[in-house]
Amino acid sequence: MSVRTDISFGSDEGTCTGWLYRPEGGPDQVPCGFGACKEGRLDAFAEAFVEEGMAALVFDYRHFGSSTGEPRQLVDVKRQHRDWEAAIAHARTLEGIDAERIVLWGSSFSGGHVVCVAARDPRVAAVVAQEPHASGVATLRETGPRRAALLTLDGLRDQVAALTGRTHCIPIVGPPGSRAAMTTDDAEHGYPAMYPEDFDFRNEVPARFALRLAAYSPLRDAAKVRCPLLVIVAERDGITPTEPARRMAERAPRGELRTYDGSHFDIYRGEAFDWATVEEIRFLVEALESL
Repeated sequence: MSVRTDISFGSDEGTCTGWLYRPEGGPDQVPCGFGACKEGRLDAFAEAFVEEGMAALVFDYRHFGSSTGEPRQLVDVKRQHRDWEAAIAHARTLEGIDAERIVLWGSSFSGGHVVCVAARDPRVAAVVAQEPHASGVATLRETGPRRAALLTLDGLRDQVAALTGRTHCIPIVGPPGSRAAMTTDDAEHGYPAMYPEDFDFRNEVPARFALRLAAYSPLRDAAKVRCPLLVIVAERDGITPTEPARRMAERAPRGELRTYDGSHFDIYRGEAFDWATVEEIRFLVEALESL
């Protein structure tokens, strides 16, 4: 059994809130994703790690969930990186936590974040990048020229609105052909399905993120990650392109790659979830035992 406590920590001028799961002692995993809140199955992964004697800290980025920050739902890569760094710094101060055995776990968009953050923090003991965003250029290429152009127009509209403190939002997920951030066949139903029925899922995001997506390619930092890195890839992933994620594992000095036959949202439930947690726990146990 795990014990969950509410936690909060400062990040720049704001506050991030989260949950700390732990048995007695152990290292920390710190998961979060694009547009996602901690309620989106991150608790299920945390509990799986706790069963193996690890502690797990999950949190909402600023602008999301119960954390502070305006405008709401804002995806800002630099701010999210600083939230990761603040979460790690907080974890290192917790009683019963080994500050030299902190590992990072990220899924989808934050699967890229954990690689960038670990590349700058040599104290990180291990990293799990689950279906990671690895290349902004590849992601935009997958969207096609028409959708890329529409996303850019929405992004420009939102950036202009920001000058007067307003936002222009688009849906996070929508049906194929819509002006949403994710429009694959599985996105419209797979993303909301991660949340409990009573959770107030906000299907919106300020569109300015689209103006910076092409420039954000965590693949570039993979070679700087000196600790063990596990990359998990869904072979039929239509959200985060698979080839850049595969190269992420290849470029990391201590990278490992695991693949499964599924699409992007399969990993959060059922057989794919069971398989992923077994693989991730195996990897983490081996990585931490080698310290």
